[in-house]
Amino acid sequence: MTKIPRIVVLTGAGISSESGIKTFRDSGGLWEEHAIEDVATPEGWKRNPALVLEFYNQRRKQLLESSPNAAHKALVKLAKHFPTQIITQNVDDLHERAGSENVLHLHGELLKVRSEVFEELVYPTSGWELKLGDLCERGTQLRPHIVWFGEQVPMIEPAIEMVKQADTVIVIGTSLQVYPAAGLLNHAPYGSRKFLVDPSEDLQPDMFRLTHIQQTAGKAMPKLVDELIREFEL
Repeated sequence: MTKIPRIVVLTGAGISSESGIKTFRDSGGLWEEHAIEDVATPEGWKRNPALVLEFYNQRRKQLLESSPNAAHKALVKLAKHFPTQIITQNVDDLHERAGSENVLHLHGELLKVRSEVFEELVYPTSGWELKLGDLCERGTQLRPHIVWFGEQVPMIEPAIEMVKQADTVIVIGTSLQVYPAAGLLNHAPYGSRKFLVDPSEDLQPDMFRLTHIQQTAGKAMPKLVDELIREFEL
């Protein structure tokens, strides 16, 4: 009997951009007109927490007005045929809303908040707005449940273990330049198949021996999923 391949999918900002969520790369080094140091670092939070809260309030509001696209939906179909684990650098919930169940968020989740002191105190948001004075059960300010630049990535070790078990790795919409996430491919087993789905010409798929599908995720993923299913059935 043919072994059913285990598939790990690494997703970045490019898969969500087709749902209308802007990416940092596309914003000329600014994120919604803000320097990344001001809104996505612990130092920025200490300097001006009100600005950081408002920035993420607007991201949350934008997310709640967005919907999963064809690429998100294709991954749901993929998981019906193969054991599939999604590891995402994105903080949105579009994978889950499309119907994916096995999703690991490397960089946190926009629709969750946590205590700025007690990191284990994490809560789902109620709506899109978080304000100064919104406190956790132990009386400390709530902050976005986001891994900011300069902070540890607590889910990187579980992600590494998942990639080590993969027969096929599909990378979607990421530049492979942000570490430690970019280093995950180094843990893929020798001989595993690796695909990169991204329209950019500036990437270096040969570095990781990736098959580069130079199309948008929404266009490429439905076709790639159908091809993988057809190959296995043959």
